[in-house]
Amino acid sequence: QVQLEESGGGLVQAGGSLRLSCAASGSIFSINAMGWYRQAPGKQRELVARITSGANANYADSVKGRFTISRDNAKNTVYLQMNSLKPEDTAVYYCNAEVDNIMVPGMEYWGKGTLVTVSS
Repeated sequence: QVQLEESGGGLVQAGGSLRLSCAASGSIFSINAMGWYRQAPGKQRELVARITSGANANYADSVKGRFTISRDNAKNTVYLQMNSLKPEDTAVYYCNAEVDNIMVPGMEYWGKGTLVTVSS
C-alpha cells in the first residue's frame, strides 16, 4: 500500500515560520498531485495548497503570499513553507496524494496529520 508520512509541525509564535514535509512510499507508479489540507478545531477540513507533477500550484486565498508549496518528484516528497503564521493557521495539517499504481489509477491517500499551533 501507499503511505504518507508528515513531519515539521509544532508550536510557533505569530509571525514565525514552519516547513512541513510529506514523503510518499509504497506501491507507486507515479503521483499526479500532492497537497496539504488542514482542519481547525470545530471546522471542516479545507484545502491549503495543491501541486501537480507539472509544478502547477494553487492556494487557498487565506494563505496566498504567505505559504509556498513545492515538491521533489524524484523523492515523492511535497513541502509546505509557511511564513508569517497567524493564530488562525492553527490546525492539524494533512498530506494528500493522488497516486497511480499498476492496477488502480487515481487513488487518493492521506497522511495521519501533523499539528501546527500558532500562538498570539
